[in-house]
Amino acid sequence: MTPNRCRFCSTPLSHVFVDLGETPLANSFVDPGNGDRPEPTFPLTVYVCAECFLVQLPEHERAEEIFDADYAYFSSFSDSWLEHCRRYAEMAIERFGLGPESRVVEVASNDGYLLRFFAERGVPVLGVEPAANVAEAAEERGIPTLVEFFGEESARRLAASGRQADLLIGNNVLAHVPEINDFVEGLAIALASEGAVTMEFPHLLRLMERNQFDTIYHEHYSYLSFGTVREIFAAHGLELFDVDELPTHGGSLRIYAQHAGGGPYTVEDTVDELLAREREAGLRQISTYAEFGESVRRTREELRRFVDELKRQGHSIAAYGAAAKGNTLLNYCGIGTEAIDYVVDRSPHKQGKLLPGTRIPVKAPEKIFETRPDYVLILPWNLKDEIVEQMAAVADWGGRFFVAIPAVEVVE
Repeated sequence: MTPNRCRFCSTPLSHVFVDLGETPLANSFVDPGNGDRPEPTFPLTVYVCAECFLVQLPEHERAEEIFDADYAYFSSFSDSWLEHCRRYAEMAIERFGLGPESRVVEVASNDGYLLRFFAERGVPVLGVEPAANVAEAAEERGIPTLVEFFGEESARRLAASGRQADLLIGNNVLAHVPEINDFVEGLAIALASEGAVTMEFPHLLRLMERNQFDTIYHEHYSYLSFGTVREIFAAHGLELFDVDELPTHGGSLRIYAQHAGGGPYTVEDTVDELLAREREAGLRQISTYAEFGESVRRTREELRRFVDELKRQGHSIAAYGAAAKGNTLLNYCGIGTEAIDYVVDRSPHKQGKLLPGTRIPVKAPEKIFETRPDYVLILPWNLKDEIVEQMAAVADWGGRFFVAIPAVEVVE
């Protein structure tokens, strides 16, 4: 794909959705020994296609470099996310009648966090995961995993080996693929004739309504509305027959798809209802997208003023959650070690590292109880309630939590 053309329909891209400047890759954590070395940065300028309304980031860094053998994101370190996955598995087993003769395939299966819930119920599973270190963790928990990027070529190998999926899952991966046509064509090939696809991804409408610009980073090539996804899937012979609106990641969609023209599932009213709501919100009008950048700039100035005032008053600040979205927020807002002493994270794969760009050190959560900061900035705001509950003892010394999205707010 040439950087100035839509990755779906090849229309030239000329409309900027938001410009977040130049930032390093959001999950490229820095070893302390390399803390003085410069790191590469890439433009974080997002465009919207005037033809299909796909909001997208040109591919400045190859996906193989982002999802490398030492990828830092492991899905199993969020309790609320694991509970979400457990409930999904129970629903899917019942709705699709899955059992020992079925096959569930998950693309971008990470460390087996989801497939394990199917395996525990006796349903055969297979993961496809490009990051070797993460796939190794899945294998260690008994989840068979292919280490490769999913697309048309890998799907043809699955089909040729008799491993088409009765249920084909992709959670928070559709936004991560630079070649979206190749990926969705792969879904169509890897899906059994009577099978179903479910995909979860952050909903563009919610991103815009709730000012969630920090979910924009180089791993996320696409920012998806339901209408645009429906158009992309239809171009590859897949029909959307249902959609769920979910609270995860600040507002996500779970779409359900089948082979067009003869699939076993009836198209639900939810499809037309959500399409109508997106039209009413202006998602088929290019002018709607131009307004987003101004709200983002206002948030940057608001957060800077708030943090500057806390420091002027002599308060100490730490952060919770070395999440990719936090790295976008901190780098775009220009907030680093002069304001935030450290960030804590439950993942041992991030502890001892430095955040990309800002070089804020990552510690274990216990660090907060040792240093007792006055304020804790929750970077993964979508897990706010979970984090406040886990860290309730912060209130013992009068410490307070705050978030920056959708607006700067002290958590009461």
